[in-house]
Amino acid sequence: MKIDQPKYKTSDAVDFVIVGSGAAGGVLAKELSTNGFSVVVLEQGPYLTEADFSHDEIKVLHEDLLTNHPKLQPNTFRKTPQDTAKPQRALVYGRAVGGTSNHFTANFWRFHEIDFKERSKVGPIAGSTFSDWPITYADLEPYYSKVEWEVGVSGLAGASPFDPPRSKPYPMPPLPVKGSGVIFERAARKLGWNPFPAPMAILSQPRPGRSACVNCGFCLAFGCEVKAKSSSLASMIPLAERSGKCEIRPNSYVHKIEVDERGRATGAVYFDEKKNVHLQKAKAVILSANGAETPRLLLLSASNKFPDGLANSSGYVGKNLMFNTSAVSVGVFDEQLNDYKGFAVSRILHDFYELDANKVGFHGGGGLDARFDMTPIGFALGALPAGTPRWGKQFKAALANNFTRTFEVFGHGTSLPVENNSFSVDSDVKDAWGLPALRLTYKDHPDDLKLAHWLADRSTELLDAAGAKQKWTFPIDEQQFGVHLLGTCRMGNDPKASVINPDHQTHDVKNLFLCDGSSLVTSGRGQPTMTIMALAFRAADRIMALAKQGDLTA
Repeated sequence: MKIDQPKYKTSDAVDFVIVGSGAAGGVLAKELSTNGFSVVVLEQGPYLTEADFSHDEIKVLHEDLLTNHPKLQPNTFRKTPQDTAKPQRALVYGRAVGGTSNHFTANFWRFHEIDFKERSKVGPIAGSTFSDWPITYADLEPYYSKVEWEVGVSGLAGASPFDPPRSKPYPMPPLPVKGSGVIFERAARKLGWNPFPAPMAILSQPRPGRSACVNCGFCLAFGCEVKAKSSSLASMIPLAERSGKCEIRPNSYVHKIEVDERGRATGAVYFDEKKNVHLQKAKAVILSANGAETPRLLLLSASNKFPDGLANSSGYVGKNLMFNTSAVSVGVFDEQLNDYKGFAVSRILHDFYELDANKVGFHGGGGLDARFDMTPIGFALGALPAGTPRWGKQFKAALANNFTRTFEVFGHGTSLPVENNSFSVDSDVKDAWGLPALRLTYKDHPDDLKLAHWLADRSTELLDAAGAKQKWTFPIDEQQFGVHLLGTCRMGNDPKASVINPDHQTHDVKNLFLCDGSSLVTSGRGQPTMTIMALAFRAADRIMALAKQGDLTA
């Protein structure tokens, strides 16, 4: 049930307007409003509740119930800036109140200490803009714990010998081990590796107003009808609304940040559901639209004062995009696993989190997890062994046998920042509102492709140790599509080589802040949402301190 909210006038200069209501936007809305600031959250998608969620694969996956619509918001793709971009679906992100956190897998790995200082340790990498963060793991650790306790994360502290330091245990025990987790753990230990219970942003125990996981089996890509998944919608938005200081305004498609003659942000210009244009005035603006839409919005907000795009004196807006590296191997077993039930992941390992480039011949690292994240239709269309008939009696027999006996070993890895890898705007293609479309430019760094193959080899090694009857690896190709949208407005101390400072304040506009996947300096090892939420809790503290000092209105 939606909570009654204040209704601010667009002419009211609220303390903060936040663009986006996902992992970061939801946290910021909750933190700012519960501390007494007036907040309007502008979300381009609808306000769906648990009653609107569905297990209908066609409706959710093929008609984009929860995600961006390619017909409304087309994209283009090219490998290099010299190539001609062609229309192609280039990304998926959540387009509803709660954003991508509504439908994520809910793997909640913290970044490790190395992720923040890797450039200093390994040195420069040719072809990359590899950099250290201006903050450390120790700076962010209290906020990782805050995420775990306030949002709701299930896990087991100290279960991995590779875990970074932590100030608190998890608030809930791990979710039950699945069949795939049992086999994964036995095989990993046989190889001398160190599997452990996956930390998941899914409740293993009920919380007020929220159920523990009911093992419905429709988790990745689907919304959670019982609020077990710790999305912004389930965990943060209700608290923001109960503050009496926050208005969530759905179907509000922001396309420009307005600035005054002093170069200060004065509000956000958006289309409402009927495509009428409004300006929501605010004393400060926070962009949490995701790592694609945040840089696009800055570029669309170009003006005489900011001819190359708002907050883009560095030229780094939209650049240094990182998708994360991945490799997926599939195993079929004699025994029934029934992994289609429940959440996706119950066991992971981090033995390869930090690889030695002198030994493996490339930079990077990552982890493996055991999972089954396929829906029945998706499984039938893409997860049967090569050569399996795709019609008739043998097809049905293969489906009946394999659906209950299959799981994946998923490798998650680093992705190096490359300046040309970017989101920009393509004036040759327009969206349904007449705005230039997002253009993806992306070519994997050679080390990322080497890492993907290396992780694939480890996954097949594990499946061999597990006694898989059949196994194969999905092809590893250069990426032309992204879900993790990271690094496009990176944090840094140097205004010439970054977009925001460690307070998430843009170097160029003192009352404009950015906090989402675009803020990341490195990609981590494949699971960014936990870090995005931790950054949002920290950003809220930094922004409130600046507001109380009067720095945002001076």
